[in-house]
Amino acid sequence: MKQSPIFTRTYDLLRWLIPMTVKFPRQQRFVLAGAVQRTALRFQERLIEAARAPDPLPVLRQADVDLIKLRFYLRLCRDLQLMGMGQYAHAARMVNEVGRLLGGWLKSVIEAKESESDKPSDETEEVQGKEDKEE
Repeated sequence: MKQSPIFTRTYDLLRWLIPMTVKFPRQQRFVLAGAVQRTALRFQERLIEAARAPDPLPVLRQADVDLIKLRFYLRLCRDLQLMGMGQYAHAARMVNEVGRLLGGWLKSVIEAKESESDKPSDETEEVQGKEDKEE
């Protein structure tokens, strides 16, 4: 698998996020900490799937939804005072960086699809070539 910065940054996010959520109070460890961890891990799984998919666009869009959910859960953790302001700011910076990288990947995939659809197919070129010769 290609080692894109998004994989490294997502790994760094997980490496910081999981130990931090394990320190949540016991009553929140199974609810909110679990949701944060599952969502972050699912996000990374989707990135891996997208890197291997023949058409990564649908998987990248699902990853984008996972990232939106993760932002929501992190904000909720902050509002419930499960994270300090410094921890929240650090998490937000990391998630924003991953989001920018994901946005760039999405943009490049969409542009590649658009340029693919703009190219005439081989059949069209053959028909046009025959028409030119007949004139």
